Amino acid sequence: MSHGRLERTLKMNRTRFKRRTGIYPETFVEMENVLVERQRGKKKSGRPSALSLGEQLLLTLEFWREYRTFAHLGDDWGVHETTVQRTVERVEAALIASG
Repeated sequence: MSHGRLERTLKMNRTRFKRRTGIYPETFVEMENVLVERQRGKKKSGRPSALSLGEQLLLTLEFWREYRTFAHLGDDWGVHETTVQRTVERVEAALIASG
């Protein structure tokens, strides 16, 4: 399950964080802020996500870094593979739109 996974990753030193995620912690914070701003700009609320924005970003980084299947990531994070796919697509779209 994902519980504690984000917290453990965020506690890593800068070198380990970069090795694990492919980006530096400062970049992670910037990317997470993009997702927070996107969330604030949403007009409809809808069903709340099973994962926090930080977890969604970390899941996407794991997908990019490791090229694991949505099914395997879903098993590790405790969500369905279609949730993983939608999450990765939303995170990618938000980051691309932010430039």
